[in-house]
Amino acid sequence: MAVGLAVAAVVWQHGREEEQTFRLRGGVPSAGTDLTTALYQSVGAELRPGHDVTIVGNGAVFDALESDIRQAKASIHVDIFIWQMGKASDRLLGAITERARAGVACRILVDDAGSPSFDEDVRPPLEAAGCEVRVFRRSPGTEDELARNHRKIVVIDGRVAFTGGFGIRDEWLGDGVHAEGWRDANVRFTGPAVAGAQQAIAENWQEAGGALFPPDAFPVPDATGPITAAFVTSTASPVVSRAERLVQFMAQGAKKRLWIANAYFVPPESFLDIIKGKARSGVDVRILVPGKKTDSKISMGSQHMEYGALVTSGVRVLEYEPSMMHAKTMVVDEELAMVSTINLEPLSLGKLEEDALVVVDRAFTADLARTFEADCAHARTIER
Repeated sequence: MAVGLAVAAVVWQHGREEEQTFRLRGGVPSAGTDLTTALYQSVGAELRPGHDVTIVGNGAVFDALESDIRQAKASIHVDIFIWQMGKASDRLLGAITERARAGVACRILVDDAGSPSFDEDVRPPLEAAGCEVRVFRRSPGTEDELARNHRKIVVIDGRVAFTGGFGIRDEWLGDGVHAEGWRDANVRFTGPAVAGAQQAIAENWQEAGGALFPPDAFPVPDATGPITAAFVTSTASPVVSRAERLVQFMAQGAKKRLWIANAYFVPPESFLDIIKGKARSGVDVRILVPGKKTDSKISMGSQHMEYGALVTSGVRVLEYEPSMMHAKTMVVDEELAMVSTINLEPLSLGKLEEDALVVVDRAFTADLARTFEADCAHARTIER
């Protein structure tokens, strides 16, 4: 399915470039109170203190998910693009159905295009255990078929949430370096932003025919953590989505460094102009993208067309070699970072339901930067 979306993205890009008018102007702060105000006026999300955020990359996301799900007391909500039968699915199925039989409210939402075999292979045991299961936007066979739900969100008891690039499929098992396991970046978080993640699931759930969540799905958050964060959602827009606003916002905030990992790098000219301008001004700009072990040769061919201008501008471009690199992250200066579902290509930026966790914290940003550098050690630098 990723390949199909990638092909459609490249085709759709031609028409969209003519309509592309949004370009974030002026400087963007990368820290402090001014950053909070700037993010709010750009994407309507408020940075708030009180979070704990942990990176759970690659197959570790299933260890963390299974552990938290098995401790659920009130509710489990899953909003996922890809759910396919296999070992990864079996692990989460076992944990979710166990809690459902114990009386925990379990609501599962998958995308129709991303999970085409879900109804036959995965849905029956979930419903047999008492889970409510829905499918998002049954494909209508029109242009609207491209408007998919690409979000990956799990919320447990309204207090713990996960997001990132993961799907429930066996490619996401492993360490991202050996064998065929994909390289990905995900986060587990607690704090006020969990309510935003829950709200994102709720709005998709309602569109799929589900009822409003009960009030206890939105408990008063534990806001004792040390990290400031915000949960940002995006939905389709004919002109400019919040996803596009957000990635431009993050890039414009860079004063010293801008490190981007992205699975499908086919951004609009507006974004390319920003990052090339940052590099020319002396910002350390690095772009980490998939190499030959990509699941989309179409996207790879398109990203290669941009390499020359990027490298000439001073951008360091690297291709990840061990496996498919599926992460969607940004590291900006010393304190600002993002882990998201947003691909830097036209469908993700214009047509898909997406989400992101924006984090303002020196220690977390340093951790994400270290994972980026570790990935770069397994990558090939593109020369002039």
